[in-house]
Amino acid sequence: MAEPLRLKAKSASPGIASGPAFLAEEPKAVSTPGTAGGYGALEKAIHISIRELERLAEGADAESRDIIDFQIEVLRDPTIAEATGARMQAEENVVFAWIATLDAYIGELEAADEEPMRARAVDILDIKNRVLGALAGTPVADFPPGSVFVGKDMEPSRFLAHDWSKGGGIALFAGSAAGHVALLARAKSVPMVVGTGRFSAADGDPVGVDGDAGAVILKAGGMLIPPLAPAGDTKLESGELRTTDGVPILISININDPAEIDALDPATAGVGLMRSEFSVTSIADAANEERQLAIYRRVLEQAGQNPVTIRMLDIGGDKPLAGLEDPPALEPGLRGVRLLLARPEIARVQARALLRAAVFGKLSVMLPMVSFPEEVDRMRELFREEAEKLGRRALQHRMPPIGMMVEVPSAALMLDTFASAAFFSFGTNDLTQYLAASHRDGNEVDAGKVAPAVLRLIEQAVKLAGGKPLSICGDMAGDPRYLPELLAAGLRHFSVAPAHRPAIRSAIIGLNADGTRAAGE
Repeated sequence: MAEPLRLKAKSASPGIASGPAFLAEEPKAVSTPGTAGGYGALEKAIHISIRELERLAEGADAESRDIIDFQIEVLRDPTIAEATGARMQAEENVVFAWIATLDAYIGELEAADEEPMRARAVDILDIKNRVLGALAGTPVADFPPGSVFVGKDMEPSRFLAHDWSKGGGIALFAGSAAGHVALLARAKSVPMVVGTGRFSAADGDPVGVDGDAGAVILKAGGMLIPPLAPAGDTKLESGELRTTDGVPILISININDPAEIDALDPATAGVGLMRSEFSVTSIADAANEERQLAIYRRVLEQAGQNPVTIRMLDIGGDKPLAGLEDPPALEPGLRGVRLLLARPEIARVQARALLRAAVFGKLSVMLPMVSFPEEVDRMRELFREEAEKLGRRALQHRMPPIGMMVEVPSAALMLDTFASAAFFSFGTNDLTQYLAASHRDGNEVDAGKVAPAVLRLIEQAVKLAGGKPLSICGDMAGDPRYLPELLAAGLRHFSVAPAHRPAIRSAIIGLNADGTRAAGE
């Protein structure tokens, strides 16, 4: 039998503990409604948070009371509320305004030279999350007694609210031995280690904490998160088949809702397009980095070693987001990457979730409704900025390849100018709509009549792609009628609805790579 894995860490509080793991960075994907009420709602949420902290301080020891008093003092600081109010006056939603204000404060502390100052950042993170919970009506939840808390860091109020009389311990991927939680752990004799690095464990897995030697003990088969294959690795695994004349073709699936994640079979297919809109149904969801991370991680782990392409939010126009009613969200034509760049607070949360999720699988990120090269450039820069912030916070992340949907005719005709896009994927639904000047779900134009123009445009665009990876993921990709022309145009990667995959597989097997029928067919 394999031996348990012992990971080196730094002792923050002595003692030995063991128990089932509680993974703090994997919250349940519960949707929360949009937040209304503006500045009044923020004042109420701050007041609720102060009352919660005051109740927590009742009967606390002197050290605990000092920590809570500091947090209450910050919440009562008028400059915090004023800075948030100023952001709201600039037409920023109350949730994002609060996040941006507190993140700026956290960033200053994390960049400090002295470790005690850096350790204070988690105190402000605690305040930030408590007020967000009050805004959404979801109080901070406790975890089961006797558990080993596993996460990037731990908030002081969460430590104080927990019943440690049943045992348990703390194992932090990052954390600080000089932080308030470490101070509290030593005072209450709770074994704690920090700086473990991210490791693989599931909720309920047995975990040991050796606060004397500075180590975490995982069950047999436990491991550090392994490095991935280089981003440029294009080896086809599941989903590969060959045309009659031996040319490899990759068939992936599209994911449109959570149920399709569970149905994903890593033995048969990867994901060529995951529409991320189902993970974000309100402005509160758009502000919830942890919720998005949990969903992205789930699909990457379900896919195993197969590649997964997640498209950033395609909202705006006929795809509204609850709670995003203020300008510029209602401007005509503001959709997809344009809206994300106009509302960078939404894009930055999703970018961080994607960067963090990328360590769990072969992730690529796709930008929706791109019209001009500078849109790709600006989004890539936004990802770089968020990656730097995650690095300063010691959060594991990986920069995924960033490509684009080709669904705007002007972009298809100028595809050779999109130098910074890592790959292209043809979205034939919108491409058909804009070529025919029709509504996407309307009956004004027969899609079959428009198909020859769409196919000709795709053929021309493929020649302009400069050898970059190409795929097609719209309805046309799952229709065997168009397969000969798409193969002849040079497409070798098709992403289709799960129900269409068998028909496309059968059709490809009977064709040559140039789209002609195989002999005898």
